Amino acid sequence: MQVRKAVITAAAPNQNRIPTQQLVDCQGKDKSALQLILEEVLSCGVEEICLVIRPGDQRSFEQAAGDLVGSLQFVEQSEPVGYADALLRAKGFVAKEPFLHLVGDHLYLSASNLSCAMQLVNVASEFSCSVSAVQSTRENNLPYFGIVSGTRVPRKDGVFEVQRVVEKPTPTRAEQELVTPGLRSGHYLGFFGMHVLTNDIIAALEHVVADPSISKPTLSDGLDVLRSRHKYMAFEVRGTRYNLGIPYGLLISQLAIALSGRDRDRILTELVDLLAQRNAVAVDGGRDA
Repeated sequence: MQVRKAVITAAAPNQNRIPTQQLVDCQGKDKSALQLILEEVLSCGVEEICLVIRPGDQRSFEQAAGDLVGSLQFVEQSEPVGYADALLRAKGFVAKEPFLHLVGDHLYLSASNLSCAMQLVNVASEFSCSVSAVQSTRENNLPYFGIVSGTRVPRKDGVFEVQRVVEKPTPTRAEQELVTPGLRSGHYLGFFGMHVLTNDIIAALEHVVADPSISKPTLSDGLDVLRSRHKYMAFEVRGTRYNLGIPYGLLISQLAIALSGRDRDRILTELVDLLAQRNAVAVDGGRDA
C-alpha cells in the first residue's frame, strides 16, 4: 500500500494559532510548528498535503509553512461542527487513496532511526489496512486523547488489533471497557495524533456525521464504526507525541526538542542555573520573613 497523500486538520476553535507558533528545531533553526509537522509528513514519502482550516486562515498558514508552502493545498471547514466533518472536507483531495492523517497541534520525536510517520506507514503497508499510531498514556491524560483497546498481534512488536475506540473516556469507563492486556496499571493506548487511513474511513465518517444522536462527531466515532466493518490496527510508535494545545504544551514540546538536539548541554545548564536562582530567591525570602 503506497501512501502519497496526507491530510492535516487545523480547523478546531483556537487551533488555528498553534501551527504558527515559533520553535527551535534539533539543529538550532527557528521554525514554525507547522514546518515541523510538514517535515514529519514529508519524511515518509508523501507527495501531496491537504490542510483543513477555518475560513480566513489560509494566508497565515502559508506564511507559517515557509519554503514548504508549495506542497500544500487548502480546504475550509466553514463551521466548527466536529472532527469527523473536518476530515470529510478532504474527501475530494484523497480521491479514494489511502492517506496519512495528522492533527495540527501535535509534534513528534522519534526514538528510532525512522520518523514516527515512516514507522506508521511501514506497518500500514504490511497489513494493508487503516492503522492508528498510539502511545501508552497515563490515566490523568484521558481528557486529551482518544483511547483504543485491543489484542496484541503475535510476533509483531507493538501491533494491536483494535476492539474498541472511545473519545476522551472517563477514568471509570476506561477501566471498565478499555484495558489492554500487557500495559501497566492505569495506562491505556492513547492516540498519537497520527493515522494511516484507507478509503473505508470515508463511509464510516459519513455514517457518524449523519447520526442525529451525535452532536459533534469525532474521528474516534468514525474509527469505532470502521473497526466493526473492516480490519483496523493500532501501532505503538517508537517515539513520543507532544500536545501543543494543553497548558504548557508549547514549553514542554520545545524542551523535549532541545534536549534531543545539538544544544542539549546548553539547555541543561540553563535549566540548572534557573533552578538554582529560584532556590536562592526562596531561601533569601525565608530569611527575610
